[in-house]
Amino acid sequence: MTAGAHATSPQPSGDRAFFGHPRGLKTLFFTEMWERFSYYGMRAILVLFMTAAVVDGGLGFSKADAAIVYGLYTSMVWLLPLVGGWLADNFLGMRRAVLYGGIVIMTGHILLAFHGTTAFYSGLACIVLGTGLLKPNISAIVGQLYSEEDKRRDSGFSIFYMGINLGAVSSPLVCGWLAQHDGFKSMLVSWGLDPADSWHWGFAAAAVGMFFGLLQYVVTAKQLGEAGLVPAGATTPEARARARRTLSVVVRWLLGLAAVVLALVLLRSQPMVASLMSGVFGEGGITKSHVDTAYTWVLFGAVGAFFAWLFSNRSWTPNERRRLIVIAGLFVGSCVFWSVFEQAGSTLTFFAEERTVQTIFGVEFKSSWWQSVNGGLIVLLAPVFAWLWARWGDFDRSSAIRFAIGILFAGLGFAVLIGGAQASEGGARASAMWLFTVYLCHTIGELCLSPVGLSSMTKFAPARVQGLMLGVWFASIAVGTFLGSKVAGVYETYDLSTLFLVVASGAAVMALIMALLSRPMTRLVDESA
Repeated sequence: MTAGAHATSPQPSGDRAFFGHPRGLKTLFFTEMWERFSYYGMRAILVLFMTAAVVDGGLGFSKADAAIVYGLYTSMVWLLPLVGGWLADNFLGMRRAVLYGGIVIMTGHILLAFHGTTAFYSGLACIVLGTGLLKPNISAIVGQLYSEEDKRRDSGFSIFYMGINLGAVSSPLVCGWLAQHDGFKSMLVSWGLDPADSWHWGFAAAAVGMFFGLLQYVVTAKQLGEAGLVPAGATTPEARARARRTLSVVVRWLLGLAAVVLALVLLRSQPMVASLMSGVFGEGGITKSHVDTAYTWVLFGAVGAFFAWLFSNRSWTPNERRRLIVIAGLFVGSCVFWSVFEQAGSTLTFFAEERTVQTIFGVEFKSSWWQSVNGGLIVLLAPVFAWLWARWGDFDRSSAIRFAIGILFAGLGFAVLIGGAQASEGGARASAMWLFTVYLCHTIGELCLSPVGLSSMTKFAPARVQGLMLGVWFASIAVGTFLGSKVAGVYETYDLSTLFLVVASGAAVMALIMALLSRPMTRLVDESA
């Protein structure tokens, strides 16, 4: 079998060992379940840890600064898959990329279990790098389990998505209990330990979850057959040489940038350099706001440059180019959806902590636990949506209508929360039903858009760049989460009813645009068939 065949050869259509799907889906299902356990468990307590007072074990950041760090972190988590997909396509292969990524992610969570801002930022950096390797490639391997004509594909991605959310529903409960609950803090006191360290126990639990994911992946990897074994984008000596040259240039630029940053850090203590930096950046030197501004230029510049390169590449066939236009349209819709949805870890967490009742049916309910609601609803509803997509088949061949529905429901969630904002004015706390309804709307929107989006990327992408195109999908989440962090950054500045109305209106406009684009996008898909 040729190298190219390794990249595209699906498992036999008669393989129905895992709920009617290929047995390899089971391996990926549980690997991703544990990886998402680690990610969402940590995310549930991240902004709470940053904004908690230093005496309470936190970092003492303002909400605005915490939103900047959260936005940078979550955006880079979803942007680095562009690099991870390219590395897998040209050097590592998808299977090794998933393994190496999981190891680096686990290392990041271990670092977060230690004290100090150095360990904190180093841990976040490791999680960013590891997720960049793992996330696009595990999803691309799912796509390789099916032929393009296999109608189980969308259903398979919905089942895979349910695995993701089994991890997401349990981890905020576990990590949140360890980090926030008075019962666990009392246990620490009884052990002679500082209860302010409870945050780090929550981060450590995320590391344990990633360890179980790695163990499961290694033990059951043989169920994947040949999927993801060979780099699909560098199957000739010329292609491999081009990839090595590209990597060499990128590495040299990164090393040069790192050297400049290190020099500035070391020289900052020198009076002349400190004076110059104060003149450029203000008395506080380089602040989180400066980093945020720089990253804004880098993010949108990188995304713009990538799409310019993509469409200027002359190697695409006319059919491939038409499919890439569809992918670009879905990219824009996805950016808007995730800018609304990914505020769960920032805006909605602040609202849960400060404006929502802390008890449900007389039982204490911590703010971090709210992030389990979305995962729980997906576990309940994913089988229903998997059945719907399998039954309806190709009713929406471009996926644009399903994107429109997803974006509309995301906006509807914030429209509902306008009532919650009004109910919590004047120091009152809103009923938990407001937030529950928001999460229900967002879950329906997510099930309409996210698994279908993953499936569409693997279906429309040229075979030799499937890992890279999955990176494009995650880059849309990077842009969306970064835009969403801007909303969290002005949480204390604007009236919440007005803020939520703006978010809901923007989503409604984008949903209308996607609906109008559905017919021309479907025509492009049909012409490229």
